[in-house]
Amino acid sequence: MYQALYRKWRPQTFSDVSGQETVTTALKNELKTGRLSHAYLFTGCRGTGKTTCAKILAKAVNCLHPVDGDPCNECEICRGIDSGAILDVTEIDAASNNGVDSIRDLRDEVAYTPVSGKYRVYIIDEVHMLSAGAFNALLKTLEEPPAHVIFVLATTEVHKLPATILSRCQRFDFGRIRPEEIAARIHYVAAQEGLTVTDEAALLLARLADGALRDALSLLDQCASVAKEIDRDTVASVTGMAGQETLAALTDCVARQDAPAALAAVDSLYRSAKDMERLCAEWVGYLRNLMVLHSMSDPGELVIASPEELTRMRQQATGLGLPTILHMMEVLQGALDRLRGGVSRRVEMEMAVIRLCDPRLDDSTAALLHRLDNLEVAVKAGVPAASAAPVAPAIAPAAEPEPIPAAQAPVAPDYEPIPAPTAEPVIPAPVATPPEGEVPFAPWAQVLDKLAGSNPPLRAFLQETTALQNGESLILCIDSPLLVEVLKEGGNKQSLVDAIQAVTGRTFAMKLRRAQKVAKAEVDPLSQLLTAGRDAGIEVNEK
Repeated sequence: MYQALYRKWRPQTFSDVSGQETVTTALKNELKTGRLSHAYLFTGCRGTGKTTCAKILAKAVNCLHPVDGDPCNECEICRGIDSGAILDVTEIDAASNNGVDSIRDLRDEVAYTPVSGKYRVYIIDEVHMLSAGAFNALLKTLEEPPAHVIFVLATTEVHKLPATILSRCQRFDFGRIRPEEIAARIHYVAAQEGLTVTDEAALLLARLADGALRDALSLLDQCASVAKEIDRDTVASVTGMAGQETLAALTDCVARQDAPAALAAVDSLYRSAKDMERLCAEWVGYLRNLMVLHSMSDPGELVIASPEELTRMRQQATGLGLPTILHMMEVLQGALDRLRGGVSRRVEMEMAVIRLCDPRLDDSTAALLHRLDNLEVAVKAGVPAASAAPVAPAIAPAAEPEPIPAAQAPVAPDYEPIPAPTAEPVIPAPVATPPEGEVPFAPWAQVLDKLAGSNPPLRAFLQETTALQNGESLILCIDSPLLVEVLKEGGNKQSLVDAIQAVTGRTFAMKLRRAQKVAKAEVDPLSQLLTAGRDAGIEVNEK
């Protein structure tokens, strides 16, 4: 039966393990000196060799003829462990055996001596999946196991393990394997299998594997089922990638703010069965490379690409600018989160493309920096800024009266508009320089008259209010907390802004100021009657 490449070419000695020299050297030294620990903890991301090293360790401690710390793989013990005939090595999947009963059975079993080898080795994979009760049942045995027992715990999420477990184990961290080492292993396996893999294809597989050699071999196995000669296009076709050229073209569309071309490119990818979530993730990765190239003169191993691709990406990064690149990454990261739970992935991707092509639709800080960066580039290039379209002056309606002092403003009954005399429309002259300091706002009475027609209730509230002007700010002096709440409700504030703009043709920043309420003298009706009598010459007895 056909065996997957990652199983067929699993390393059999520590020397064959790729990218984990620190771990394998330490384990080999312990085996050569006999300073073995009773419990090991292997942690790291998937596909980096944790289970492989655990199995090699299990063979090495029982091998009859070890070679420099490595198992010989020739003696009956090594062959029996590989075939599963020797039961002294037990591999347990904690994801499916995470209950306390399974650990109690294991605790009872460790008391028995090995049958064929020197040690009984228990490999517990995904140990972080054990329940709290299972961890408690394992503690005492893990701390003081019999002399013939070795535990090897493997996990990808070490932060989920209790501190009591961590303190009882010798820990080894498996790092991500470098792309060059993954590519070298791919070339070796391909040569043994009679496959031809180009350097670009090997680097692309290494980049897609994201530091996991097992994932890279699985992708190679998938490509081998399509063609014996594997190039970059074969990898892109099998994995459903958009490709560097497509990502570069999409980025250029955003740089030109060409939304139709970008939408057409997304539609073409969608029709060719490209996954929108993967497209978005690939685009973020491509922009990440642009960000690194813009920030570093020599990225080294941070960007894995051919020299031609590096030159093209560096030119594109310089043309875009760092604020633009960061803005694009921020928009796509948000779209990637929504793609995973959205109803229509295509629509979500198209919305992200439109936001990227028109930064005015985004009011985030990154979008504003992107727009400022574009302005700076245009200024440095000597491109004159486009003049704003002339704004037609606001023509006051025929009912507008001449400005009059606020003290002489006519007072109308509540909720009744003030009939305005017919007069020629008044167009206020533009103010070249805002006045310095606070001065009375002369057109305030006209604003109140305007509100009498558009918002009579608000006009009634503002009747006793005075207004001051300080440059481009308009200060309302109010003495009632109720008026503050009225201005916050509904469209009252907007009605006031519209009335001011209609009268003055300008927009002011609105501010509120608490004014001291002047108490009005109360008039006594009796005193008023006595005063009137005296004025008429009538003798009045005040008693």
